[in-house]
Amino acid sequence: MPFPISEANPPEHSGDLPDRADVAVIGGGVIGVTTALFLARAGLSVVVLEKGRIAGEQSSRNWGWIRVQGRDRGEIPIAQEAQRLWPELAAQVDTDIHLTQGGVAYLARDDAEMGRFADWVRQAEPFGVSTQILDADGVARLLPQAARRWPGGLWTPTDMRAEPFVTVPALARLAAKAGAVIREATAVRLLDVEAGRVTGVVTERGRVRADAVVLAGGAWSSLLLRRHGIAIPQLSVRATAMRTAALPDVFQGGAVDDRLAWRRRADGGYTLAPEGYHELYVGPDAVRAFFGYLPQLIKDPMGTALRPAAPRGFPDAWTTARRWTAGDVSPFEKMRVLNPAPNMDKVRATAAAMAATFPGLGPVEIESAWAGMIDTLPDLVPVVDHAAELPGLTIATGMCGHGFGIGPGFGRIIASMVQGKPAGHDMSRFRLARFFDGRKLEPGPNL
Repeated sequence: MPFPISEANPPEHSGDLPDRADVAVIGGGVIGVTTALFLARAGLSVVVLEKGRIAGEQSSRNWGWIRVQGRDRGEIPIAQEAQRLWPELAAQVDTDIHLTQGGVAYLARDDAEMGRFADWVRQAEPFGVSTQILDADGVARLLPQAARRWPGGLWTPTDMRAEPFVTVPALARLAAKAGAVIREATAVRLLDVEAGRVTGVVTERGRVRADAVVLAGGAWSSLLLRRHGIAIPQLSVRATAMRTAALPDVFQGGAVDDRLAWRRRADGGYTLAPEGYHELYVGPDAVRAFFGYLPQLIKDPMGTALRPAAPRGFPDAWTTARRWTAGDVSPFEKMRVLNPAPNMDKVRATAAAMAATFPGLGPVEIESAWAGMIDTLPDLVPVVDHAAELPGLTIATGMCGHGFGIGPGFGRIIASMVQGKPAGHDMSRFRLARFFDGRKLEPGPNL
């Protein structure tokens, strides 16, 4: 079964391109769409420029978790703000996004992992999180139908879930209703730069003048930035996921152990994924950034599999152009929707692990499988910052697989930053300069 959002879908948002806007947003994922929503509600004219389809890439392909649990300390208050915003937005969109407060559980493999869970709870305690440490009996009560017994777990009953491929397009329609102009199949080829300042964008359909530009391009962000002389150590990794046929209800929330993650769906099935497994295609950016990622690889040598080359047209493929002009067809037009094939060996193994964990389910039939490219950074923390080298540009990228749930929080923050207003949170953790100022990177918890 094909993925619900692809180039085969006709554009939902089309029409003439405006000559100018107060703000141009590059990227129609959850970060770009929610940023546009809050900018439009603040009375600014805003245009969202998406090379393919709204939510066509990772924003629709993720697990659908809306969690505070396991977040980096700098992200926790932003994730909490996002959780306050989600019910409001769910009530305002034109469709049911299946927002459910089902909780999130992390299930420990051993005592060492329980220790990491306890460390996170101590760091998160000042924020008033609802997270609890469960012992083996507590996990057994939470998952009474499981055949496996875990030594304990981390449980946050207030965490939520929603259906990503429904949610982000609905938020885009809400942004359009608020006044944002959204244009799909409209790639930004270059930033428009005059006298060292960003003054708009050059698209495949012409220029758009703008007082400010927000780059929320996900896996493509670093390619555009490098074209303008800004090098960030962002890579993208392939992550496989899948959807089962309708099955009995064994848990209303999301859970993950050392083999698989699962999340109940409104259609009666589950979204499944292999836990902690990603695939990195080695390309020019990966070679340049290798030493920055070395601590991650040493810490979890089995978590990332290296592949020798990305498929043609991917952001870090060996043949992808790094230089082009405003008159050239850009890499963003050559690959409208980044649609990697899933790892079918992992699909089969994950389905088998789900069946073994819950024998009462019977055979676990996979109805569809897909993959997405997660934009990641060496410390597993996003960049959300103004670009000092290019005034007028705000960068919001490297969400490291955390973007969907926290999206409305960062969207509201970015909208405030663009207007010169306080972010409302300490944003020092998300500085772009941390990769260049000589300080040692502080890795996120990666829970």
